[in-house]
Order: sequence, then C-alpha cells, then structure tokens
Amino acid sequence: MGGTYDVVVVGGGVAGLAAALTSARALRSTLVVDAGQPRNAPAHGVHGFLGREGVPPLELVATGRAEVEAYGGRVVAGTAVSARRLDGAELPGAARFEVALEDGRTVRARRLVVTTGVGDDLPDVPGLAERWGLDLLHCPFCHGREVADEVVGVLSTSAHGAEQALMWRGWSDRVVYLQHTGPAPSEELAERLAARDVEWVEGQVVGTEVDDDRLTGVRLADGRVVRLGALVTMTQVVVRGGGVLEGLGLRPEPLLGPGGLVLGEHVPADPTGATAVPGLYLAGNVTAPMAPVPLAASGGMMVGSLAVRDLVADDTDAAVAARRERVPA
Repeated sequence: MGGTYDVVVVGGGVAGLAAALTSARALRSTLVVDAGQPRNAPAHGVHGFLGREGVPPLELVATGRAEVEAYGGRVVAGTAVSARRLDGAELPGAARFEVALEDGRTVRARRLVVTTGVGDDLPDVPGLAERWGLDLLHCPFCHGREVADEVVGVLSTSAHGAEQALMWRGWSDRVVYLQHTGPAPSEELAERLAARDVEWVEGQVVGTEVDDDRLTGVRLADGRVVRLGALVTMTQVVVRGGGVLEGLGLRPEPLLGPGGLVLGEHVPADPTGATAVPGLYLAGNVTAPMAPVPLAASGGMMVGSLAVRDLVADDTDAAVAARRERVPA
C-alpha cells in the first residue's frame, strides 16, 4: 500500500467513496483507507436517496467500492491513526501528507480527504444500543415513513424533546412524549402537545421491552410499561478519526443545535469542504453530522473535484518550474 498517491481518502463511507470516485474518474491515483464502521450499518435501508430508495447501507457501500475500483482506485481495510504535513509540502508536485495506519503501514498523499464520520453516544438506558438503527431512531426524514403506523415514543434528554415529539407527530398519529431526563415543557409547549394529541408521560425510562426482536415498549422507574412500536431519541455525536485531524492542527468543536443546544462535536470546514490546511478537505458527517446520505455523497463529490482542480494547478506550477530550468529567462 505504500508510496505516494494523488488523493488519499480516509474513510470509506458514502462521502469518502464519492470523493474517491470523482478523483479516480479524473485519472488520479486514488487510495481509500476504510476502517469498516459505517454509522448507518444497523439500519435496514437508506431513504430519501433518489434512485436508490431503500437500498441497504452495506450494499450501497459495496457498490460504491466496486465503482471506485472499476476506475483504478484502491480501497484497503485499515484504521488511520495519525497524519503529518511533510517537509517541502509547498513545492509544486510534492507529496504534502503522510498518513499512518494502526498496523504500522504508511502512505503519502498529494491531497488528503478525511471522511471519518461520527459515532453516536446514546442515552444511558439498558437495551437502547441493541435497538439503534432498527426501531430506535433519530431522524423522521430518514425513518419516519417506515414507522408511520406505529406508536412512536420520543425519549427526551434535553429542552428540545417536546419540539422533537411535535415534529414526529407529522409522521404518526400516535406519539408519546417520554420526559425521561429532560425538563418539563413550558406551558406553551404543553398546550401544543395537547393540541396535537401527544401523550405526555413523566418518569425516567430504565429499560426496553422487546419481543421476537421487535421493540414493544419501555419500562419506567416506577414499574410502569409504556407500549411502543418505535422509539426516538437525540444522541451526542462524537468525531471519529480525530488523531488524523489533530496531527494537522484541526480539533473538534461543539456542534450547536436549536437554542444553542450542544449536540456533540464536529470539525468545521468551509461550505466547500476546504480547511485552513492547504490540500486537506473534509466531507460527510465528520464536518456536518446532521447531513443525510445524499448530502454526504454530494459533499464527497465536491471535495473530490476540488482536490482534482488543485492537483491540475499544482501540476501546471511544476511544469512551469521545470520549463524555467530548461529555458532560462
């Protein structure tokens, strides 16, 4: 795997593969380093992706890998743990980055794309992790249609919980607002919940009820069981691949939601995915954790094209420098 590539992509999800496909189609030597931990792996299908509605996430990734490889790109299994900027990186045509993998392998890149994504820290309730992506959900646009006929519980952990319950009311006629550890809704929010026939249940959730691998309800601390067919909650998102970015001077920053609510962390980039480090680009959930699959793919294609444009300019600079050596002014 060693050597120098025009573009190295760290992260083999949809964003990373879209970047690699764009680069490989531009006749650039391209390597994808994939740790094999897609965020949406537990989900039954990807929704809202025009032309690929309902495709299983791992099938989508496998198709993307095959497309990258068909254009000469390489996809290798591995976990990148660090990266550094190389001496002489500012010289035209030079490799700018070295990426180190957990198993000791290293690779150099003229341009580096990081699409390592984020992980989701769930509320501390026994049984939740086993249901994540199945019938424990977070995004109505991604999964609301699939549970529209179910009783949907919204597990509140913040002041945003009641608003989240009202949002899900747009998909299901039967929504239960589980106050859990969130604050009690304001008088105005309580009225809005009542007006939309959202049941408000006080008390802390301490476990799940599952039958035949299907969620059937949640247990409260006082012993009550609330019957549900699906459960919704917010997570705290945590950046993956932080060692690669920190070695290049980029660190996670708080991700703010409505009303300044801290939703976790992300690594900022400009709207195109470019960073303050020349030649380093970000795409997908590592910089935009709320982006669904279509936007992650779009962001990957964007940074892939930017990396190629940058390489074309770099090649031209190198050619000009070489010509000046051959033909002095």
